[in-house]
Amino acid sequence: MSAKIYRPAKTAMQSGKAKSLDWVLEFEQEIPRSIDPIMGYTSSADMKSQIRMRFDTREEAVAYATRNGLTFRVVEPKESKRRRVAYADNFRFDRRQPWTH
Repeated sequence: MSAKIYRPAKTAMQSGKAKSLDWVLEFEQEIPRSIDPIMGYTSSADMKSQIRMRFDTREEAVAYATRNGLTFRVVEPKESKRRRVAYADNFRFDRRQPWTH
């Protein structure tokens, strides 16, 4: 049984970083998903794929996985580059694109 430890990215609907600071331990799928022929639902017989455990730090998640004998892989998060943008830059004289209304 293998697990993936990662820090989730913020959703497009978020402006803050509320749920993206925790580390998540999630089990990999062992049994492939199947499609119900009548209704078209996607289902799985793998119950471990429904488990998501949250930890405050990466070290806690790694310690839990090693303590329970799980094989795991750690996915490092990509930090977003934030550009500082001022509202006054819209009215600068040396703008790249001309101001139009």
